[in-house]
Amino acid sequence: MSTAATIAWDDSILPFQLDASDMRGRIARLDHSLENILGQHDYPANVSEQVAQAVLLTAMIGQTMKLRWRLSLQIRGDGPLRLIATDYFAPAKAGEPGQVRAYASYDEERLQDGPGFPQIGKGMFAVIIDQGEGMQPYQGITPLAGGSLAACAETYFAQSEQLPTRFVLGAAQQVEAEGETWRGGGIMVQHMPPAGSHVTGEEGSGEGGLLDANDLIGRDAEEDWNRVTMLLETTELIELVGPHVTPDQLLVRLFHEETPRVFDAQSVKFGCTCSAAKVVQTMSMYSSKDVGHMTTDNGTVTADCQFCGAHYELPAQVLGFEADPEAAEAAAQAAKPSWPGRPAG
Repeated sequence: MSTAATIAWDDSILPFQLDASDMRGRIARLDHSLENILGQHDYPANVSEQVAQAVLLTAMIGQTMKLRWRLSLQIRGDGPLRLIATDYFAPAKAGEPGQVRAYASYDEERLQDGPGFPQIGKGMFAVIIDQGEGMQPYQGITPLAGGSLAACAETYFAQSEQLPTRFVLGAAQQVEAEGETWRGGGIMVQHMPPAGSHVTGEEGSGEGGLLDANDLIGRDAEEDWNRVTMLLETTELIELVGPHVTPDQLLVRLFHEETPRVFDAQSVKFGCTCSAAKVVQTMSMYSSKDVGHMTTDNGTVTADCQFCGAHYELPAQVLGFEADPEAAEAAAQAAKPSWPGRPAG
């Protein structure tokens, strides 16, 4: 495999359609973007793997959104891995890359070695779609079910969207010239049901009576669905994370008899939207008395971005709803973020 061919698929999402079985899907390959996300933090390996899988889900689901929309996943549980939050920002205009970011919150004392998903515990899987200013965000929530983040996402689509969906996800650290780096890959396959077909008032076959993808497949599509999902399950981790098998090669290997058709790939990069101006905006809900309780000994209020680790310091006197808006704006423009907690290198 040439270096050029490998790089061409770094940080990309390839949409495809299986004409013979009336299904659509996406293959994601995240390399530098995933390493940039996880490189902002010093997570244990099992936490990093779950964050990587959540980012893959977010990128594949978010790829279909309209320009400038944002899709977020929130996975919350009562276990030591309390929260995984991700964002996918659709491109501002056609031809630009989408942006992804993520972070996790966990109880280090309770966290154990071994698989990361069981340590999330019982909780919820939420999908939030922000369509922009003036629009009410959409939010869909389902319980955590099925024993993996992929299964949770499948339950969400079956329960909330009534779309039969299957995911295969993989992430691993690989030793490269610059050291150990994270790489991840995923495949999403979705069967488009006939218009007007909905399941109502029935208990599903999934965990806790939730709907499963198979509950939504009619008899006329059952053979195609079973065949495609069986082929999907033959995917190996090395094929997902690459770099020796490119996404288009994997698509042909899995589904060559399904008449696959590909569309333009969407590039992805790590990106964060935090800024000093957003800190000022957040602080505008507080009174000067409240701001005083947050002020350091040197007269500043500090804020840290959970996603990228950026550290902001702003004069306390320009913050809060009682402060001069012009002074607050000037302070925001003058403030420069720093990254004191960023790992060396």
